[in-house]
Amino acid sequence: MRTQILVTAAAMALAISCNRSVSYSSSSTPPTDASAQGEGKPIPKPESEQAQAANTGKVVEPKNDPKAAQRKEFEKAMQELEAEHAKEVARWTPEIKEAAAKLTARKWRSTQVAMKAILASPHRQPKSAARDQYRHPTETLGFFGIKPNMTVFEFSPGGGWWTELLAPLLAASGKLRVASFDSKSDDLTTAYFGRVVELLIARSGELFGKVEVVPNATLDAYDMGPAESVDAIMVMRMTHNLVQSGGLDKFLVKAHETLKPGGVLAIEQHRAPEGADVKETSKRGYVPEAWLIQTVEAAGFKLEKKSEINANAKDTKDYKEGVWALPPTLAAGETDKAKFEAIGESDRMTLKFIKPKAKKTATGAGAATDVKGLTPPSRRQEGGAGKSAVGAEAGKVVAPTK
Repeated sequence: MRTQILVTAAAMALAISCNRSVSYSSSSTPPTDASAQGEGKPIPKPESEQAQAANTGKVVEPKNDPKAAQRKEFEKAMQELEAEHAKEVARWTPEIKEAAAKLTARKWRSTQVAMKAILASPHRQPKSAARDQYRHPTETLGFFGIKPNMTVFEFSPGGGWWTELLAPLLAASGKLRVASFDSKSDDLTTAYFGRVVELLIARSGELFGKVEVVPNATLDAYDMGPAESVDAIMVMRMTHNLVQSGGLDKFLVKAHETLKPGGVLAIEQHRAPEGADVKETSKRGYVPEAWLIQTVEAAGFKLEKKSEINANAKDTKDYKEGVWALPPTLAAGETDKAKFEAIGESDRMTLKFIKPKAKKTATGAGAATDVKGLTPPSRRQEGGAGKSAVGAEAGKVVAPTK
């Protein structure tokens, strides 16, 4: 588990460094020699590192090479990812494979019945069950109205905590979808998360064999499948990343297009104090609830209800390391570990939004619903007026961190 945390942190650093607008150019003008300029003499150019190496026979390592540093972090993250995957695959005994196969073959009569069996199954990662007391999976799925016969898209599954629950729930009668990316991409962040999804699905054919992957050219494509083909989209502790990347508006447009009329946009998110600056709080993993509700409803959704299932009054939300100071990440290491473990996981809002069904005109023809006088997302130009300005750079991809 700790390895996964380190990998995620490295990926976050990669995403930020790979997408900053600062450019490094070999043509930058070097500092001038003022005395030589005053005398009208040519300014001698500093000897290049390559020339120094040729003249002295010494190997001179390049300094301040951001691309080399990014590549090094990427390779380290990939090695840790592969090692973690190998360890998990080795854990899958014939007995665990058989248990997973039985779960995915069963047509569940209800989510509650299914979850009782799934939560007790040995297929779950060793430390997953410890999170149940904070994430309340059965109650949360019940609140969102997730049923075994639904088509559900899970946004950014990460290490697969929810995926290992949704896959057996939906395998026999429904469908689970996730996005996939090119693991061979020249963009290191895309390549990393492409490999994350590949290894997650490859972990077990018995468990994930029926999961449908939707190819995405980039991390911010947000392709979730054909229009009006999904019953529910689950966004679990990921909205802060969409805010930070500047992609929330685009994501909401794509989600609205992909959901069936009456479909559910299910959001669970670390909750910031009301009235706080979302641009600042999202850096620490938190988002104000009222701001998020207003933003989502402005995209054509309707808040049906909200719940305090995943609330935690002990979370003071003022930690140096942000929400990652709390379990399961414990970013501060041993420092104040007991204090953070006593707090538990974060205070979270749990919000159920609906894509309104089209209103019928007097002639019976379908007409697009216009929520609060706003143009539905399907008729808005992406990136046009109304686009949130929260992202530091429009279209910047920030690696997901839960």
